[in-house]
Amino acid sequence: GGMLTTNDEVLARNLRAPRVHGSFEKYVHQWPGMNSRLDALQAVVLNVKLDHLDSWNHARQRNAALYRELLDGVVTVPVPLPHQSCHVYNQFVIRAPHRDQLRAFLADSGVGTEIYYPLPLHLQPALASYGYQAGDFPVSEQLAQDVLALPIFAELTQDEIAAVAGLIREFYGGSV
Repeated sequence: GGMLTTNDEVLARNLRAPRVHGSFEKYVHQWPGMNSRLDALQAVVLNVKLDHLDSWNHARQRNAALYRELLDGVVTVPVPLPHQSCHVYNQFVIRAPHRDQLRAFLADSGVGTEIYYPLPLHLQPALASYGYQAGDFPVSEQLAQDVLALPIFAELTQDEIAAVAGLIREFYGGSV
């Protein structure tokens, strides 16, 4: 890889943008680009981490099963399909009515969440040339309003999962 240097802030901003699909604002992309963030040092570290991958995947699967049990009937949770051999739950994404209010409620209690992704592909500026408009893909648009990724990392304890689920149940008054 090469290196670019400049003291022109506008030029620097525009030169950095293609590495994240023209994103100047989180999850809003102005043009197609690339996403290549792995350098040689990171590759060495990841190679060592591969030895732990199976145990981390199993831990996330266990965490997902507990979330499913504790959130049953409260929000829509991901359920593995019968034909899937396994799901590693890189994210655990629920469908949550009043998602933004729930997210703020959880944040007030110190629970970090993320939205993957707030703007559907057909509404990304990078794909505007295809001519799609709001309303063309209503399911995608509704999902973008409802999805919320909960903490799912392998080191999460059962008590922490129960606490997150308890807060969600509290937010919805026990059920939706």
